[in-house]
Amino acid sequence: MSVSSRLELPDHPEISRPFSPGQRALHWIMAASILAMLFIGVGMVSTVRPKHLTLVAIHQHLGVVLFMLGIVRVALRMAHGAPALPADMPTLTKWAAHLSHLSFYVLMLLLPLLGYGMLSAADYPLVVFGVRVPLLLAHNGALHALLWNAHRSLAMCFFALIVVHIVAALFHALVRRDGVFQTMWPSKHSIHGPPVR
Repeated sequence: MSVSSRLELPDHPEISRPFSPGQRALHWIMAASILAMLFIGVGMVSTVRPKHLTLVAIHQHLGVVLFMLGIVRVALRMAHGAPALPADMPTLTKWAAHLSHLSFYVLMLLLPLLGYGMLSAADYPLVVFGVRVPLLLAHNGALHALLWNAHRSLAMCFFALIVVHIVAALFHALVRRDGVFQTMWPSKHSIHGPPVR
């Protein structure tokens, strides 16, 4: 069986609908952007000038965009909800899925805020699309170090969470074939039914 045929929507009674088109679009756009952010962040701490300054500028701009998209994504989730998980999934697995999604939303909003605070505490100018953003905090070297470490540690946690998320998605798509992966896959196939909150 080919990979493409495995990704086709199975006839699973528990999955009544996919995520909304806006939710799916934002998911894949943000997934690519967040991965780019993480790798840019690694490059920033391992690269000397002048490339370092270019990476910092890209990281700042992309961070602001991702924060705004994250707010939109949370709003869409609150407005449209999410498809119900299959009834035959173990309760512990369902709780783990809900916790991982909550962690994604928290981290995608918290990391940009930590970065903003970190730059402010370092008295480093934040210029986004030609506009200088007011500093969030007063200059404080100790606070900057604390926020920098928090930003770095949570970014590593975010990367680990992404890896787990990818493994879980492939497990649903290729092993269980329970329709969970297809609720977010940008496919021409659709699942019809009433919204599930």
